[in-house]
Amino acid sequence: MRIAITRAVSPRIAECELTWLERQPIDFALAAEQHDAYERALASLGCTIVRVADAPDMPDGVFVEDAAVVLDDVAIIARPGAESRRGETAAVAEVLKNYRPLRAIEAPGTLDGGDVLVAGGRMFVGLSRRTNLHAVEQLGATAVTFRGCLHLKSAVTQIAEGKLLFNPDYVDAFPGFECIAVDPSEPHAANALPVGDVLIYSASFPRTRRILESRGFRVHAIDVSELEKAEAGVTCCSLQLTDNS
Repeated sequence: MRIAITRAVSPRIAECELTWLERQPIDFALAAEQHDAYERALASLGCTIVRVADAPDMPDGVFVEDAAVVLDDVAIIARPGAESRRGETAAVAEVLKNYRPLRAIEAPGTLDGGDVLVAGGRMFVGLSRRTNLHAVEQLGATAVTFRGCLHLKSAVTQIAEGKLLFNPDYVDAFPGFECIAVDPSEPHAANALPVGDVLIYSASFPRTRRILESRGFRVHAIDVSELEKAEAGVTCCSLQLTDNS
């Protein structure tokens, strides 16, 4: 059974941490509506939605991807780089312990799950303002440098076995992978979430969507425009795993 772990949008989402984007007003009701549609899209593709306890006082709590990294045999609880977000991980760990043994990133390591790309049997970790080399070493992962965006998965995501969607202005191509570039007019378009043989993808990037569809990908586009004001992408709002029990 495929599980998608999610968390409700906080009414305080407009107070989210920002690094690269200028702060804009965020309509909480619309953000919550878009998140509900995101969950429905996951469910329509066969995912069972498991919700983490609401965290109304945590503006970034909806972005559960940053709280953990889930592998086939273990879940690694992150230590977010923004100190204001470190309280988000405990409730996520409470859910994940039902599905995986837990490990945790220890100080002085800092890790946001959005900086972790697992592809081709390897773990790549982006060095960012939120993730440091201590965490990379604890994970035994390959460090990756990138630029111009919040997380590594803002710059590159795996869209199929051996295939990556990336922005070449943000990150270099990965040797050994087929790397498909986003449309140059859509620099934030590299974030896609594969669920089975379908990509959940933001409706904000129609040109890159056409590139993907021309390559044979099935794309399920959804509107996440309010969440994008918080530097989010479609991978940010869920943790995907298979229930091995």
